[in-house]
Amino acid sequence: MKFIVIGLGNFGASLAEKLTVQGNEVIGVDRRMEKVTAMKEKITHTICLDATDEAAFRSLPLKNTDVFIVAIGEDEGANIMVSALCKEAGVKRLISRAVNRLHEKVLGALGVSEIAHPEEESAERWSKKLCMTDLVDSFELNANYSIVEVVVPQKYVGKTIQEIGFRERYELLVLTILKNTEKQTSFGKSMVTTVLHGIPRPDTKLEPGDILAIYGYNDHIKSFL
Repeated sequence: MKFIVIGLGNFGASLAEKLTVQGNEVIGVDRRMEKVTAMKEKITHTICLDATDEAAFRSLPLKNTDVFIVAIGEDEGANIMVSALCKEAGVKRLISRAVNRLHEKVLGALGVSEIAHPEEESAERWSKKLCMTDLVDSFELNANYSIVEVVVPQKYVGKTIQEIGFRERYELLVLTILKNTEKQTSFGKSMVTTVLHGIPRPDTKLEPGDILAIYGYNDHIKSFL
């Protein structure tokens, strides 16, 4: 997929880099040359321009991009202006960052339906990470249910999904298995990427380092871990 990330602060730069590692084409945009220079070797393309300037904004590949991410956080006015330009241009998909509830309401009034709250989401994920052993990442669906990524506990290595009894014993659903693999980039660098292995069968045997994507009730996830 092709992404444009506008705003290469901590959140935008980190997101752009992770999207690139996952094999996507990513264009990073920022008006600060030092931010653009810092990301030059880490993502597909970087552009130094002021996206709040309509003429400069229109120079971006608006029609050929799958997802626009407005990651600007330190300047709410710039974030709102760029989001408005994206809506006006009719981009395929728009995700904007909100730094507070009022900011979110303004974005909603502009018609932005996908709004990111990186600080809140990070706090929620870290709270789970610190309380659950072997937790890699999490996504909270509501107060009771989550999807989490967990490293296979050592005692289950070599056992099958059926032998462990995820559904029968823990009332959990294993959505997929992720495996870390090393590959060479076009620049000749060695890079570790995560590969999804589809929906696991009951006879799928778990290997050391496997990461399970699990859905279930939070207390049942804690019990499993």
